[in-house]
Amino acid sequence: MDLATTPTRTETDSLGSKEIPADAYWGVHTARALENFPIATRPISVYGDLVTALAMVKQAAARANRDIGVLSEDKADLIDRAAQLVIDGGFHDQFVVGVIQGGAGTSTNMNANEVITNVALELAGRPKGDYAFLSPIDDTNRSQSTNDVYPSAIKVGLALTLQSLLTELRLLHQAFGAKAVEFHDVLKVGRTQLQDAVPMTLGQEFHGFATTLWEDENRLRENAWLLHEVNLGATAIGTGITTHPDYAAKVVHHLREISGLELETADDLVESTSDTGGFMSFSGSLKRNAIKLSKICNDLRLLSSGPQAGFGEINLPARQAGSSIMPGKVNPVIPEVVNQVAFAVAGADLTVTMAVEGGQLQLNAFEPVIAHSIFQSITWMRQAMWTLRVNCVEGITANRDRLGAMVDSSVGVITALTPFIGYAAAAALAKTALLTGHPVADLVVEAGLMSREEVAKQLSPARLSGLEAVTAAIPVVLPRHRGSDGSTAG
Repeated sequence: MDLATTPTRTETDSLGSKEIPADAYWGVHTARALENFPIATRPISVYGDLVTALAMVKQAAARANRDIGVLSEDKADLIDRAAQLVIDGGFHDQFVVGVIQGGAGTSTNMNANEVITNVALELAGRPKGDYAFLSPIDDTNRSQSTNDVYPSAIKVGLALTLQSLLTELRLLHQAFGAKAVEFHDVLKVGRTQLQDAVPMTLGQEFHGFATTLWEDENRLRENAWLLHEVNLGATAIGTGITTHPDYAAKVVHHLREISGLELETADDLVESTSDTGGFMSFSGSLKRNAIKLSKICNDLRLLSSGPQAGFGEINLPARQAGSSIMPGKVNPVIPEVVNQVAFAVAGADLTVTMAVEGGQLQLNAFEPVIAHSIFQSITWMRQAMWTLRVNCVEGITANRDRLGAMVDSSVGVITALTPFIGYAAAAALAKTALLTGHPVADLVVEAGLMSREEVAKQLSPARLSGLEAVTAAIPVVLPRHRGSDGSTAG
């Protein structure tokens, strides 16, 4: 922006005066941050829920300050109305400071103070920058410090953003569940350590994918409670200096009503202001989800490998040409991109861990990179889950003929007969089957160990996959799912 040709207004802070674009809703403090932190090309507005949360905190503070009589009804109403416009999605483009910044989030807090104040000034029919009428610091930031506003806004913003992630996670879980039903009768060879093991159904395999995602949804919901304890009212270090004795309770009461979240004030505001361990624990639950999702994607790539010289058990939807040199090649690009998101989330979790450890004494100065890392992880994971579901999972098909042929020729089925012919005999026949290529069932019958009817009964798909007990003495226990409350259901 060329200020020489752009209309400006003059704003002053303790360091001197600066020219601010006349139409900007931000002011001098934001301008200095733009000069000082040309690090990220992304402004905080890329995380819309963080901007919304900042406005919610400012709105709650205005209402609390009005209630305790330290802010006039007129000023509180202006700030309240301006904050609501931001909550409703307006003026987000004015939140321009970079996501990475020094100062423990002070620049973000000042950006919010200035934007909401200048919006309020317009509502009052006053010009931007008329801070004698309504001040970003004395009024909009009344009873607050960056040190309680910023971490509280991060928690509220993350709690809001998490809801969209949980929605996508549930839809992905349901997509895998639908495939489990579709493939319930498709027998295949299971594998351990990439070697042939025993039969199962493709439906069981996909049901396992669905279950692990369902469990992760529960874990994320559990860890979300770490975001519901805030330190509003702590101000600088947790002592509540500059605030009315009733402010902390009132501001959290209002923020609870505004956000719809079950927020509560931390028991120890000094500890809550200095410690950011909750962010680390929450980030860890995101990493867990990402890594498990990546493992599922590894399995999808293996199962679909080929189409001629690989496993070739399933077909992933063809999304794009896979090679500039090999005609007809199609790659598993959707699982691959999800893998890469998982790698990034794991790296972001390490960043959060180091930033949490780097805090000193009564404040953690590195909350901006904590916020950026977690918001980015949630955003990328949400999009990764969407593309995996829509562009991959929903279109997966099974190569039923190939799977059936592999089961028919697999020596792994001999395991189902060991209760009847013994381990030693089964091992010997398995070796013979591998050497000769003869089906296990034929060898068992030829050895006189079981009749053809008995073999067919025990090697039925239902029994091979464990969906039917082999005998009353050898029951097959179906897996049970453990919920977040410790309960189980079949």
